[in-house]
Amino acid sequence: MSRVGNLPISLPSGVDINVAKSNLVTVKGPNGSLAEQIDPDIKIKMEDGQMTFSRPSDQNRHKALHGLSRALIQNMVIGVTDGFTKTLELVGVGYRVTNTGNLLEIIVGYSHPIYFYVPDEIKVETKTEKGSNPMIILSASDKQLLGQVAAKIRAYRKPEPYKGKGIKYSNEIIRRKAGKTSGK
Repeated sequence: MSRVGNLPISLPSGVDINVAKSNLVTVKGPNGSLAEQIDPDIKIKMEDGQMTFSRPSDQNRHKALHGLSRALIQNMVIGVTDGFTKTLELVGVGYRVTNTGNLLEIIVGYSHPIYFYVPDEIKVETKTEKGSNPMIILSASDKQLLGQVAAKIRAYRKPEPYKGKGIKYSNEIIRRKAGKTSGK
């Protein structure tokens, strides 16, 4: 029994969902429009402002798709109403970030600055305050795209476990290791 797949999705006001014959789900709301192709085996029903999902059998493949399909549509509904935000923090001496529109200039200890163009669907903001680490704030309605872009930016300088330097998510906790000890 899929606990996630059996939960209904309640549709907030201002959100319009269209399901095509081939299970192409289009969600429109105040923050834009998103589309996702759902496996044709999963049955989608709309009734009383709620969306429910059912699977044809108890095969492992159908069980996996049941919860996945529901979670993808739920993320689309949340995205077009509230949106998603990810915050990245640059930890290290001399680490800086600036943006010009959607072009990020990241300086993280290499001999050259890194230029990264963020897709137009994502809104970028950088914060550099005295006494705190520089931050990159990404916000979008598409959770998958937002996570992928944040992971790419983080991959330029992953946080290391000895000093904790690098680009990390703001809520990420880095497990620290002890350094060398004297051999006496």
